[in-house]
Amino acid sequence: MPLKILLVDDNENNLLSIEVVLEKEKYIFFRATSGREALRILLKEEDFSLILLDVKMPIMDGYETAELIYQRDKLKQIPIIFITAHDYEEAAMFKGYKAGAVDFIRKPFNPEILKSKVAIFAELYQKNQLLQQQEERLKIINNDLMQFNLELEKRVLERTMELESLNQELKALNLSKDKFLSVISHDLRNPLTSLLASSENLSRDAEKLHPDQVKMFSGIINRTSKKILNQLNELVEWAKSQREKTNFNPEKLDLRQRINESLELLKASASQKNIKLANNIPEGIFVNADALMLRSILQNLITNAIKFTPISGGDIIITAKASEDMIEVCIQDFGVGMSKEIKDSLFGRINLPSSGGTNQEIGNGLGLLLVKDFIVQHGGAIRVESEPDKGACFNFTIPAVR
Repeated sequence: MPLKILLVDDNENNLLSIEVVLEKEKYIFFRATSGREALRILLKEEDFSLILLDVKMPIMDGYETAELIYQRDKLKQIPIIFITAHDYEEAAMFKGYKAGAVDFIRKPFNPEILKSKVAIFAELYQKNQLLQQQEERLKIINNDLMQFNLELEKRVLERTMELESLNQELKALNLSKDKFLSVISHDLRNPLTSLLASSENLSRDAEKLHPDQVKMFSGIINRTSKKILNQLNELVEWAKSQREKTNFNPEKLDLRQRINESLELLKASASQKNIKLANNIPEGIFVNADALMLRSILQNLITNAIKFTPISGGDIIITAKASEDMIEVCIQDFGVGMSKEIKDSLFGRINLPSSGGTNQEIGNGLGLLLVKDFIVQHGGAIRVESEPDKGACFNFTIPAVR
């Protein structure tokens, strides 16, 4: 069944441009040229899979429109992507997310990025529909159980086992969705940060920059954009494999090369704090790993190392050594470190405060739990060595290729 998308923009040309980009995907489009018209459409039609909403509109802007949409319970599950011609300022992004946005797309939009993002949320919508169907099925089963005669113990037991099986399936689907969202967050946030930093430097200092510097920044933007597009395509395929339960595909990978690829995406974030990223792993070390999972492991741990290293707080060094039939990788930073209490509960709790009495947090906890899950799937383990104000070393093992 084709998915329905509501397009809201006071410029008819913008609406037409979006439809042209997405028309091959066989979506059904509804147009609105104002916030009020969008609300009128939503009074009649509720089963939209996505709303693409322009931020700057007369009378009622995108933020006000989103707040009014989400006042209706039946519409709260529809994801909204804001389309804006303005920079991603922190205050504007916070206002957008507070209003209910799940993402932003900047005008003029990249057609491939637009198609990829819409495809991702269309996939999530289909998964949510499946979850709702499972929930309805559970309700029916529960009603049946209440009507059974007490004498039919065997039948009740069979139904109870069926119910437990369905509950496990529902939990697995929820976990799959959470993993997918977390992978999107960690794998795309860092290259986007690099892309934004380079474009801001180029835009802000265009007249002052030497041609070689302009060429360097434009090269970073070009390479990073291609990497983002490749990662989006990989994530869409990964989401499909999650549904088909074929998402673990280990292969022979050059460890040094894979780490270099991750470091390239994180250089911009590190350079903002005058941190050097050092890959001290020699050539010729190969591991048997799932490429997408290994990338998420590396980018998550290196991002945390950058986050908890103060400006000019020392290099981040990556080393590896053989340990029986495994390779042990160490990501060493010289940042704020952590207390024993935090270290002991690091992979079992969410929203853990860092050491030293600061208000920083170790992400939202989901990233590190996902890292541990990926490593365990490879038959490896992860541990951390750290003391307050002495940095941290995250050690994880991955199968070696002899």
